[in-house]
Amino acid sequence: MALKWGIVSAGRICHDFVTAVQTYPETDHKIVAIGARSLDSAQKFATEHNIPKAYGGYEGLAKDKNVDIVYLGNLNPQHFEVSKLMLENGKHVLCEKPFTMNEKQTRALVGIAQRKKLFLMEAVWSRCFPAYKEMKRLLDSGAIGDVLFASIHFGHALQHVDRLKAVELGGGAILDLGVYILQFQQYVFRGLRPIKIAINGQLNDQKTDESAAAIITYPEGKMAVVSTSARISLPNEGIVVGTKGTIRMPDFWCPTKLITPEKTYEYELPQTPVPFFHKNSAGLAYQAEEARQCIKAGKIESLHMPHQESIELAQLMDLMRKEVGVVFPQDFE
Repeated sequence: MALKWGIVSAGRICHDFVTAVQTYPETDHKIVAIGARSLDSAQKFATEHNIPKAYGGYEGLAKDKNVDIVYLGNLNPQHFEVSKLMLENGKHVLCEKPFTMNEKQTRALVGIAQRKKLFLMEAVWSRCFPAYKEMKRLLDSGAIGDVLFASIHFGHALQHVDRLKAVELGGGAILDLGVYILQFQQYVFRGLRPIKIAINGQLNDQKTDESAAAIITYPEGKMAVVSTSARISLPNEGIVVGTKGTIRMPDFWCPTKLITPEKTYEYELPQTPVPFFHKNSAGLAYQAEEARQCIKAGKIESLHMPHQESIELAQLMDLMRKEVGVVFPQDFE
């Protein structure tokens, strides 16, 4: 039976997600409703993507009994309240990163999902790409020996994007780009907790972070060096170094290639005639299928992006923001 999706927001990432999901047969995934802040936007999106129902606001979507799961692609400060609304109305939730604005909100959502036995996942789509699964297999097998170092840098010139600067819109490089570098090193050093973190960064004229960097030290001499910038382009590559070799992952947030000492793996993305707004967005389909498989198996979280790792990511982002000097209204709630 098909997993029936509702979509929150009619923005660019939602266009890409719906387009990617529609590469699957309708017997597996079906987009049945869209909710947006304005009914006009929802109706226009529904027409463009052949979606049967459109709602102005999110209450109607939350109460639609035909919707199994909701994908949230709205602005960062709206993630908590809308995810909470959907969970409280019995909907499974796949919410875009960053999950929420801080650790407190993330813990609250996880608590609701666990109490109501509903699937909840932060949409860190990277984790569902074949390249990540292959990298995990290689690391677990000891292919590059004892992993001691990871280096991840992610930056784009995004000063012109208002939502990435404004405090009220949850702006800053850490929440938008930094979540990717942090999740990558977390994935590499899975199961370990940092013993020391050194952080630095720079604020823009609106008092959100335009750049940030951290050295994260783990037990047994393991270390991650990460940086992010919304002002300049960075190498945008993930590197993992072990005692027997190095693994490189170009475009690590949406990879189609994995370079190892033995061979280079290349992966083809699902094909669609509809153009995407963002790089390699066809790969958004992978996380939709992960959600379907988890729900089908009766799971409330994914092994690729479990609840505890979303909580730990929120902790890291909170710490980075605190050290750099970024404060959001939600921090006082």
